[in-house]
Formats: sequence, structure tokens, C-alpha cells
Amino acid sequence: MARRHRVRGEDHTSGSGDGSPDRSSEEGVGRRRFLGYVLAAPTLTVAARLGVEALAPRQAAAAVPALIPSLPGPAELLDLNELLTLAALPTSGLITIRIDTDGTAHFALPRAEVGQGVTTSSAMIVAEELDLPLDKVKVTLADARPELLFNQLTGGSNTTYSTYTPIRVAAALARARLLHAASLVLGAAVGTLTTKAGAVLSPAGALLGYGELAEKAAALTDAAVEVTLKDPDRFRVIGTAQRRVDALEAVTGRKRFAMDLQVPDALPTMVCRPPTINGTVRSVANLAEVRAMPGITDVVTVSTGVAVRGRTFGQCVDAVRALRVDWGPGTAEGASDATVLEKLRRAELPLVVPALPLLTKAVDARFTFHFASNAALETNCAIADVRPGSAEVWASLKAPVVAQEQIALRLGLPPAAVRVHVTEGGGSFGRKLFSDAAHEAVEISKALGKPVKLMWHRTDDFRQGRTHPMSTSRVRATYALGEVLTYEQRHTSVATDFGHGIGEVLTAEAARLPVADATFSETMFQLTQISPYHLGVTTQLLAETDKGFNTGSMRNIYSPNVRCAQELVLDELAKRTGQDGYAMRRRLLKDGRARAVLDRVAEAGEWGRSMPAGTGQGIAVHTEYHSAVAVLAEIDCRPATTGRKVPQAYTGPRVTRVVCAVDVGLAVNPRGLEAQMMGGIADAIALTLTSGLHLRDGHFLEGSWDQYFYTRQWNTPPELEIIVMPPSGDKPGGAGELAVAGAMAAVACAYGRATGTMPTVFPVNHAEPLAFTPLPTVPPVPASPTDGRDRTI
Repeated sequence: MARRHRVRGEDHTSGSGDGSPDRSSEEGVGRRRFLGYVLAAPTLTVAARLGVEALAPRQAAAAVPALIPSLPGPAELLDLNELLTLAALPTSGLITIRIDTDGTAHFALPRAEVGQGVTTSSAMIVAEELDLPLDKVKVTLADARPELLFNQLTGGSNTTYSTYTPIRVAAALARARLLHAASLVLGAAVGTLTTKAGAVLSPAGALLGYGELAEKAAALTDAAVEVTLKDPDRFRVIGTAQRRVDALEAVTGRKRFAMDLQVPDALPTMVCRPPTINGTVRSVANLAEVRAMPGITDVVTVSTGVAVRGRTFGQCVDAVRALRVDWGPGTAEGASDATVLEKLRRAELPLVVPALPLLTKAVDARFTFHFASNAALETNCAIADVRPGSAEVWASLKAPVVAQEQIALRLGLPPAAVRVHVTEGGGSFGRKLFSDAAHEAVEISKALGKPVKLMWHRTDDFRQGRTHPMSTSRVRATYALGEVLTYEQRHTSVATDFGHGIGEVLTAEAARLPVADATFSETMFQLTQISPYHLGVTTQLLAETDKGFNTGSMRNIYSPNVRCAQELVLDELAKRTGQDGYAMRRRLLKDGRARAVLDRVAEAGEWGRSMPAGTGQGIAVHTEYHSAVAVLAEIDCRPATTGRKVPQAYTGPRVTRVVCAVDVGLAVNPRGLEAQMMGGIADAIALTLTSGLHLRDGHFLEGSWDQYFYTRQWNTPPELEIIVMPPSGDKPGGAGELAVAGAMAAVACAYGRATGTMPTVFPVNHAEPLAFTPLPTVPPVPASPTDGRDRTI
């Protein structure tokens, strides 16, 4: 796969939403002065203190000539990113940096690292403000800290956006304290000293390492200190492409996930799960027989099935397969794709604007998005050790405070008696917002009175794990004389579970209440959905139904489906009004940054170039998280391509080229940003073309990666270009989920142009007969394969 990465420009001048310079940066020091704390500790330990003024103001949209400019939507006034950041501000002073006597800076990041690279970007921020080599910054993941309240939630592409300023303030304060200590040692004025590469230098050439000063710079009592942040023009680390700080550990297999931890007596544990979603155990016919199997130490019935604990996971698999369980019905008994789709159509909110053929014309469309798996490469894992009066848990958790508080409630313990350790995770995509494995491991450990190392089987993840809910989008856009007059979108979805709240137990429990859950979902929808175009009178509304499924947010929550539907309708509008799809989008865009990324991909991707019949280009824009992305995709739908034969796989159309331009304000690590865009594009191709779950008789048919056709190497675009735009602001926006919606829409639009028919069902291959033979539901996990080499492609 040919890949090109561009970072355009080297200056760090701030910019506004319409592409003009941000004059607020000219206020100088006032924008960069903050109050921090020096904390009482043996060596230098510092923290930030922030107020609401640390949030960057929203930029005004550029004036765009349009017949009926759209009023700003809720998310354009206050979006989810700002809400999460505001919630985190009061406890930002509890995030600390410590300088040790070896000159190393230690930072316990109160977020989860699940492959998105936040440990690297956080280390870069510390290194920049401290003038410290990157390899002298050690970032670990903080245990659950209830005192942080909303400040330990990882989600919504919010980590760097919300922690950027607090980390800088703490690091700048540490540097100031080190300079002060050096001035006392050297007898020189602070203003004459400089820092470089982890040392303080005097004009006379004296050099003191940070390690030598760590104890001298420490404080006996807490004290508030004003500090000035480094001017972005002097950045030497932030904004440069850096490899991940954990890259060597990753490629050498030394990264430690939950399954790599050696907790005394925590033996492998698995669960025999029901054949239908959330089924229950009535009885077990052969408990004694299974308990006597080689290596098996325990078998116990729990709320989710029958747990087995053994000496090895292989022995646990054998025991799970041997169990004969009488299962009760589940929460989606008898449900199928067709029955869920009928529920969605009945729950759909009505459109308001009628089609008036004599006055206007209309594009009417309904789009269907099937269930999608939230299974990351690392299956659900957790270690739990529950003892009388205490509990200890190890897991990759994006809402560890919620997990700690809920576990404490269910065990009848004070939260302080429950220790929750956050481990690194092998992917998430929203999955690890839920602590299902941790709760299950705690339940099993309590029932057995022994520590357990729980692992879900891959089939468990696909069939009983979290899914992105099935949804429909009903759209009507009216137009006259080439201008869009109204745009209505009614998005109807199987209920999305927001039981993780926004990071602590009160909002988590409130999100589960019969009425509050609908309010929570509607709030999330309105705080995330931004229409980037002036489409006249615009309304986008959500309705949800059917709570019988295990659902969750998955890279953008609602945005990929909502944006995909809107961009397809825009293509249809352009076609009917005789306009070029790129030119129409450009004219209707509200934001200058969005227009800039659109222009860039149109130029780099050669929009409008001559292409063979059966192939086509698609282009789309997405704005969210204070960032903007545009994607141009090319697709090949010719029979020679769609008819490719790959053993035990679905091929179909192939995306042959993708050009992506991204503006996140200030990219802390452009190389990491490129990787995020690549991952989002791969997700989007899968969601558009190949990856969906088939629901039949209350269970999903897919049971492995062999059957859930994610984008593979032979289905990846041979040409992929990521363009990181020059900085347009003085702080970073969100990036983790940004590319999915734009890329999904671009691929869908390309498919429509290549085939001449607007796609309305996703993934486009979601049809019968199946391209695979479903695994049985009893036993719930398949036998270990013996033909692995034959499946290698």
C-alpha cells in the first residue's frame, strides 16, 4: 500500500474558523498566564489550577452566500467535547507531574491508552513545556480516582483536547520551580538562566541536571504559583512527527495487557454463554462431570452464564464446550433484522415539511444501517480478586471511576475498599467504556472466593458483546432554483446504552433510568451532530427504541450514519440541480477550515478526472470535536473486481484510492494523527461495504473475524494519502473518531457514482445468502481450529 504523509507549513500561527488569523493570540502573555500549585512532596511535584477561561472561545462561522443560511445547531454552540472539558476543569488541579532524582518526569494519565497514542502525545506535551528529552518522560495510566469525578473518562475524542492545557500548566510550573532552585544554588538571577534537554544552564556555563534539583525544588507545603506557558512559536516537540513511546514494546511483544499480568492464584476463567442475546441459565445437567475434567478447579453459575476456572484457557474452552445447560429466553428472543427494522420504522418521528411539487422539488430517502460489531482485537479481559472487605481489579477501562463505584455498590463495600487498576488495552472503539468484563470477573471471584483471570472468547465478543445499534435515517431535502430550502433528518436507532455516564456513578445510573436514558441519548445526539452545510431550515432529530440489545458508542456514536445519509442526499441534490458535487459542497460549507480541507482533497485527489465506467469518485466533509476532515475516495465496482475470489471471504467493490485532509487546530503529533486517520478510514470502508452483523432468532450469526469482513490487506486502498493541514489554532481538537464519518460518506458517494444508484443499505453486502457458514450457538464457542495455515491469505 502506497502511503504519503504531508504536514503543510511549519509556522504555528493561530487561526480562526474562517481561515483568517486569530487576533486573540496577539494578547500575548495574558492568554498564557495560569495559576498552578506546588505540592508538598519529597521531590518536585506540581499540578495545574484552571478556570473556565482556559477553554478556547468558539469561532464564528464564515459568511457564505446561500439562499437560506442555516441557523447554528446545538452542537455548534456547545458540543460534547466542551461539555466533557468543562466537567473536567474543577479537578484538573489533581493531575500532577513529579520530577524524580534521576531527572525523569512521571505523569499518571487519568485516561485509557487503547492504541490511540495518548500516552505519546501526553509525553510530548510534558517534554515540550519542561524542555526535557522525550525519553525522560514516563507516562503511566492512573488507577481509578473517584476524587477526579468527571475527569477520568476516555471518550468523545476528548483526551488531548481537555488535558492539553492542564498538562502544560503543570509542566511549566515544574520548570519554573527548577529554575528557582537553580538560581539559589548558583547565586544567579532566575532571568539569566535557561533550560535545555533536562538541565538548567547559567550564562557562565554552569549546568545543573533536573535530577540534582528535584529535591531542592520540592515544597514543604502546598502553594499557589502563577506561571506563564511557552509561546507556541518556540515549540520544538509539539507539532513534530514522533514515533510512539511504546513502539518498541509493541513490536517486541513486551506491552503488558490485562492477560499479561501475573496476579497470584488468578487462574484462567471463561464463561459458557447462552445461545441468544442475554439468555439465562435454568439448570446445568453435568456440573460434576465438568468439574472433574482435567485442570478444571471450579464451575459456578453466574448471571451471564456458567463460569469455569482452570489451569489453562485451553482447558476452560474444553469445559465450556462440554457443559450441558438448559437456557432460558434472552432479551431479544426471536428477533431478526426484519423485526428490528419494523420497530425502527414504527418509532420514526414524522417529517414536518411537505413535498410541494408545484413550488419545490424534494429528495426523499431512507437509509438502513445494520448492527456492527464493537469487538476490538483484544477480547474482553479482566482480573479480579474479591476478598472479605476488599476487592482488586485489573482491566482496560475508559470509565474506571464508574467501574469502581458500581463494583463497590454491588459488593456492599466503600469505594476506598475497591482498587481498580487501568491496564493498557488492545483497541476499544468505545467498547471499553463499559466494564462488563470487570463486573463479571468480580461476580465470579466473589462466588468462588478465589482470584480469577477472565477472558472472553472471540465468539463471545461478537455474539454477546457490545454492538453499534441498527438504525435508519429518513431524509427529506426540498429545493428550488438550485438552492436547498429545507433539510430534515429523522434518525431512528435501537437504543444506545450510555450506562457509563460521563465518568462517575451518578450520571451512569441516571442514564439507565427508564426516562433519563432517552434524555441522555437525545442530549448526546444534539451535542455531537453538526451539519457543516447551509441547507436552509435544518432539523436533525433522534428517536430510539428496543432496549433488548447490548449496545454502545462506536467511533462517533451517531455521526458516521448521519453524515453518510446527508452526503448521499447532497450528491443527489447536485445531480438533480446540475451542479458539481464538490463545487456545491464548497459553496454551502459554513466553516472556512472545512472549506480548506475540502479544497485540499479535491486538488490532491484530482476531483473530476476521467475514470473508466464502473468506477467513481466520492467526496465528503465532516466537522466535529473542533476539527475538520475531508475525504476523497475512489472505488472500483467493475465485475472483474467484485467477482474476485478470496477463500472464505467477501470481496465485492474495492476502494482503490483515498485522499484525506485533516485540520485539528494544532496537531500535537502529526504521525499519530496520520495513524488515527488511517484507522478511521479502514473502519469506514468496512462499515460501508462489508462489515455488518446478521441478526436471526435472537442471536447474531457472525462469530469470528473470519465471518465479520473487516477491511483486510487485500481490500485496503493501494493508494492512501493523509494530508495534515498547517496549524489553524493554538490548541488541539479531537481526532480519534474524526475520519470515520467523512470516509464512510465519501466511500458511499463513490459507490453511488460508480454504479449510478444511490446506496441505501449498509454495509452494501448485507444480503442473503450468507458468504459464510454460521458457527453453532451450542456449544457457544467453536473448537480450536487445526487448519490455521490453510486460512492464511
